[in-house]
Amino acid sequence: MTDATTPVPRGRILVVDDQRNMRATTALLLRAEGYTVNEAATGEEALGMLAQERVDLLLTDLKMEPMDGLTLLRRALEVAPRLQVIMMTAFGSIDSAVEAMRLGAYDYVTKPFKEGELRYRVERALERARLQAAVDNLATEFNERHGLSALVGRSQAMRELTTRLLRVAQSDATVLIQGESGTGKELVARALHAHSRRSKQPFVPVNCAAISETLLESELFGHAKGAFTGAVKTRRGLFEEADNGTLFIDEVTETSPTFQSKLLRTLQDGEVRRVGESTALRVDVRIAAATNRDIELEVKEKRFRQDLYYRLNVVLLRVPPLRERLEDVPALAQHFLDRANARSPRPRRLSATAVEHLMTYSFPGNVRELENLVEQAAALAEGDELLPEDFPLRPQGRVLSAATPPPEATGLPPTDIARPTSAEAGGPTLAAVVEDAERRAIVQALERHGVDLARVADELGVSSTTLWRKMKRLNLRPPAGARE
Repeated sequence: MTDATTPVPRGRILVVDDQRNMRATTALLLRAEGYTVNEAATGEEALGMLAQERVDLLLTDLKMEPMDGLTLLRRALEVAPRLQVIMMTAFGSIDSAVEAMRLGAYDYVTKPFKEGELRYRVERALERARLQAAVDNLATEFNERHGLSALVGRSQAMRELTTRLLRVAQSDATVLIQGESGTGKELVARALHAHSRRSKQPFVPVNCAAISETLLESELFGHAKGAFTGAVKTRRGLFEEADNGTLFIDEVTETSPTFQSKLLRTLQDGEVRRVGESTALRVDVRIAAATNRDIELEVKEKRFRQDLYYRLNVVLLRVPPLRERLEDVPALAQHFLDRANARSPRPRRLSATAVEHLMTYSFPGNVRELENLVEQAAALAEGDELLPEDFPLRPQGRVLSAATPPPEATGLPPTDIARPTSAEAGGPTLAAVVEDAERRAIVQALERHGVDLARVADELGVSSTTLWRKMKRLNLRPPAGARE
């Protein structure tokens, strides 16, 4: 039991300054206020501490060597996106402090500062951290309640997918889930079922690509005893198993036209006939189908029935590839590492440099590839901390080769897109990756909302002023007639 005279820790703060006296004095002042305070003399030391333990507030000097405060800010927010940061700067470096706030710092304080001013700014930053933690906890509870906890990610693409999923889940509308291999289409289907009125009933998955056509018909519709060689007894099909629940038909475009015709009849009539029987059975099943192919092209090339396509594509849910939401990589990597640690007697932890390394990759295998990389690293790494060398990445997965938008989409002249970066020989810098992601997000939002920049800013979660500033920095021209 805590003694009434002992101050209760009010927050965890990391003070970073290469001047020992300044660092120690600041830490002493904050400890006197009841905060738990750690100290670091360099940016690298600070990143190591952030990777190992929870920190609520980073209080860092701007002018440091060899890593300055702005570089530390960028890398720290990659390790801990919800971290609050206050920049300490000399009066003559106000412009740099403003730049720090543009990059994600919460506040700045000029040196020499008064004790009261520092206390006030720290209290405000930690209050914001507490509010953000409360919001995150509510979001976690919401996701767990609605079966969305497996859909890890806070990117705009994932928020849009989740919002659309929750809207359609309440109905019995047939859903077509489209996405590349490894994006998590079955997880989306399970979340859809978990949030539906059928959540207490069975969720039954079947992968059409893994079963031959003859067996697939028997698997889905069932068969009568003696219907074919080996049918030694009557068997219920998956449609019957899923009665009152959800049937997830994965890789539906891998089926033959003959099977597609039988599936279409079942969906239209709400009845199934077991192979070898003439009597139809009524079933009440919600259908979620999935494909990793361009299904419209399959229809155009006469490989998939158009009428079945329209029957399945009542509501479309598109699962974005991981290269379109690289900002979700740190959370996904930690999620997979937590699962691996739960099965291992030797827990591992992610280093900040490993996270940076992963974010330079476009993941051709999507989330499944990231999961495999993390599990492999957790199993084979020599040390307790996972380092970049523990994550071998395929050369063809470089981000800029797959993610750089065409010049006409950005408003930039072609020479600006084609100009190589200083780090091109070894892959793009993290700053280039982040800038590219910002550009694509803004361009896509502009395509959706046109001249209404207020709606664009609202969708992106920034102020109109911040949006204008980002567009100017990225050389993106606002549409003619744009209004805030």
